[in-house]
Amino acid sequence: MAMVTYTVSVSFDAFVPRERLNTSVRDLADVLRQARSESVSRNSEYFVEYDMVEHRYRMITPLSLDGQPWIEGVDPEEFRRATNWEHLRQGVVFDSVTLAGTIYTEELVRVRFDPLGSASDHIVQISQPLYEISFTLEVLPLTGLIRFHEGIYERDYPTDLDFN
Repeated sequence: MAMVTYTVSVSFDAFVPRERLNTSVRDLADVLRQARSESVSRNSEYFVEYDMVEHRYRMITPLSLDGQPWIEGVDPEEFRRATNWEHLRQGVVFDSVTLAGTIYTEELVRVRFDPLGSASDHIVQISQPLYEISFTLEVLPLTGLIRFHEGIYERDYPTDLDFN
């Protein structure tokens, strides 16, 4: 009986870490899809903000807390309506967000979704360091759609030499 209990507990421990990472990836992808969808359907810019230090994210709307349009330069940023912060699952962290070729690891990063369905060109690296597993979400700039990559994915960005 002890052998069966040990085997089941070892199998469960091996399964849970991957599931925590997969759940974090699915939850983040849902928020990214929602931001794109809301942006298109409401004909307004929506944003997703990543907190690289606290390992959390949220969607920011074009509305103020009172439901009226938020006006940049007039209304304070703290009066802008945003969803609650969503934390990544226990043991799962943001490694980096690459926004238009610049890598961010320890700051707030805000990406944009516009009414035409396009988005800020960005790549999100998420990992579970204890188990050395990682996953990458790539948000395509022209369509705002998401590509999923198991492990670490790095895109080659064009340089000036590519256009000579």
